[in-house]
Amino acid sequence: MQKKILFIGFVLMMTSTIQLKAQYAKTDSTYKWWFVGSTIFLLGNLATTNPPDFAQLNLGYRITGKDVITLELKTWKYAWPNGIHPFLNKSYGKPEEKFPGYVREYGLSVAYQRFLWKGLYTELNVMPTLQKFVNDDGNKIDNGFQIFNTYRVGYHIKLFKDRFFIQPSIAITHRAYHTKLPDGFKQLDDKWSKFIFGEPGLHFGFNF
Repeated sequence: MQKKILFIGFVLMMTSTIQLKAQYAKTDSTYKWWFVGSTIFLLGNLATTNPPDFAQLNLGYRITGKDVITLELKTWKYAWPNGIHPFLNKSYGKPEEKFPGYVREYGLSVAYQRFLWKGLYTELNVMPTLQKFVNDDGNKIDNGFQIFNTYRVGYHIKLFKDRFFIQPSIAITHRAYHTKLPDGFKQLDDKWSKFIFGEPGLHFGFNF
């Protein structure tokens, strides 16, 4: 159910009939420098099974019309290895792949966007996270640390005279480093790649 909610929301936003406009000119000084926002993955909290209790707040600054830096404060939990594609791999959600509990993460990522042509951009997102491992009885059994990178290509779409925007995207995610997982978690996680290819995304925001 969680995967269906996220996928349907992403498809609706991607296929909406919105006029695409060019990104800000490099010499333009009239655009809003700051913005706040979040992500469509918040819809995953509506799932009736294994909701992620996900929260994300973005604060961004446009250094120039083509260079953007964003801080993203996030927290969520998950019960299946991060190496399983949540939309394209049928192993996601299977009981035999489920951790003996779940992982709660708290992260603060730094993202840099470079606009290439009109609204087309590339992004590097580096996120260190603190991890809390919880067993099936709800008891914490260990702590961990992870560095989670995202390499993204997307498009910036201005809305309502540039008061708001959305950014549909596609990404490669990479678990660049993590400390040793507890027994039961490690054996399942080791079966899967440190990379996910083709993860969809959709950020939205308000300019000020």
